[in-house]
Amino acid sequence: MHMLIYQAALTAVLGSSIFNVSSATDTDLAEEKYGVKFATRCEACKIVAAELEDQLQKTGKTHDVIQTGYHLDADPKSKITTKYRKSELRLLEVLEDVCEGILSYNVHKERTDSTRFAKGRSQTFQTLHNLVDKGVKVDLGIPHELWDKPSAEITDLKNKCDALIEDFEEVITQWYNEYQEAIPLSTFLCSRHVLAKDDDACLSDPPAAPVRDEL
Repeated sequence: MHMLIYQAALTAVLGSSIFNVSSATDTDLAEEKYGVKFATRCEACKIVAAELEDQLQKTGKTHDVIQTGYHLDADPKSKITTKYRKSELRLLEVLEDVCEGILSYNVHKERTDSTRFAKGRSQTFQTLHNLVDKGVKVDLGIPHELWDKPSAEITDLKNKCDALIEDFEEVITQWYNEYQEAIPLSTFLCSRHVLAKDDDACLSDPPAAPVRDEL
């Protein structure tokens, strides 16, 4: 089969996970040298809020009940029955796993607003994968098997998620217990608390159009 050589600079595709960022200076260097642009505080909070609500929606469809507040020698009548979808256990389970879900995101560099962080392959990488499937040799300077590994931006975003959950767990718990039916989490957590003194304009970015297969 005739093989074409398709070469692309790593900096023109997506931030690669081949380097680590450990300080503000390193962050500035990475953004300038590698074309990496890390999530802002607004973007990180928006994504974490969306992931939390998505996971809660998935776990909120069950009709299971749990029993708490008793021990082996207690009167069976003293057992407390709680619907799982309203339980603290449900929230704790979601909080424990939510940041791992961030690693399924990719950076879509063809977008310029907060929707550049989204699940699924970017338009650029989808095009490159399609080229490889057609027998085209694509050289990005990194092995093909690393193309879909979390980039530096996504690893940084996951770390920001971990920090946000730790710092604002009480706020999230308050929303879960008192406001989840009335106020979007992005409003309660991000606008009112995390970004109370910061720019929250990214929360108004419209949803991104789905990525289409090309070639």
